[in-house]
Amino acid sequence: MDRQTAMKQLNLAEAKAKLSHLVDQAARGKGFIIAKSGIPMAKLVPLDDEKPHPFKFGTLKGVLTDDLVRAIEAPLPDDLLDAMLNGPIDPGAGK
Repeated sequence: MDRQTAMKQLNLAEAKAKLSHLVDQAARGKGFIIAKSGIPMAKLVPLDDEKPHPFKFGTLKGVLTDDLVRAIEAPLPDDLLDAMLNGPIDPGAGK
């Protein structure tokens, strides 16, 4: 059984009334689904669940060819770099 199916679902009013207790439980590793009108809307989980997984070297071995690596590392063309650095923040603004 995965962690999400093991989580208890509470309605919003119950979660509001028990928020301090729920936060304490989350800090101990327990997660909760918070629902509004019976529809799951949010998840309260321990911070450890949100930490990114460490990068495992060799993950892309055999996927990245030498040509692809050179293309990734190549400098951007001047016109594209200029547009990125000096262009409008809103792409629709110039229309």
